[in-house]
Amino acid sequence: MSQLFYLKECSSTNDEISKFLLYGNSDFIGLHTFNQTKGRGQYGNVWTPTAGKNLAYTLAVNTQNILCSDFIFNYYTAILVRDFLANLADNDVKIKWPNDIILKGKKIVGILIEKKKINQNNYFIIGTGINILQEKFDEISNAGSLLTQTGREFKLEDLSLSFHEFLSEKLKNIPSDQEILDRFNTNLFRKDEISVFEIEKERQNGIIRHADEKGELWIELENDGLCSFYHKEVKLLY
Repeated sequence: MSQLFYLKECSSTNDEISKFLLYGNSDFIGLHTFNQTKGRGQYGNVWTPTAGKNLAYTLAVNTQNILCSDFIFNYYTAILVRDFLANLADNDVKIKWPNDIILKGKKIVGILIEKKKINQNNYFIIGTGINILQEKFDEISNAGSLLTQTGREFKLEDLSLSFHEFLSEKLKNIPSDQEILDRFNTNLFRKDEISVFEIEKERQNGIIRHADEKGELWIELENDGLCSFYHKEVKLLY
């Protein structure tokens, strides 16, 4: 049964969600706040939103019915977040590998997926931070929000409920691995375009060719040819 809970303030929705998984059959339990004080990003990054302007949301999905690999599940989650935002913003939205969401060249969503065992059950803990009404991002030049990128103001609570219902429903019917991989690559940010990458503190031109089922990104580099990378081994500069 899908349920969505709300906290006026919390340190991290990914950390707090365990308090709401009270039953053995808990599944698709969501938690959201508009004031997250110690949000975490992927691979130890810090995500600090402005209170009352953005959404911090976590969904706990029981792994017992998830048959795909962790990498494919991550890809599918990114696809769903992309689809939801594309419908909402009525604009082309891209996925920056592995799972940032880009609208008109600016990052508006970060995703952090963890696996945790809670009350003898294993869960995917899907954390998303969506910039909705924030207008200024100080020194973060590549960040934006739905407001800055579309000029439209969205109601936080309405968006949160719609997002929870959309994710919960779509994650109950996961398509084939190949379909997920194809959709992910179709929506991959700067795919088949010349871009600048930072690798071991050196910059090099290259072209993103595809992401594979093992979570690696394949880039055709100007000097080194076709190479594969895991996250944090390469940085796309945009």
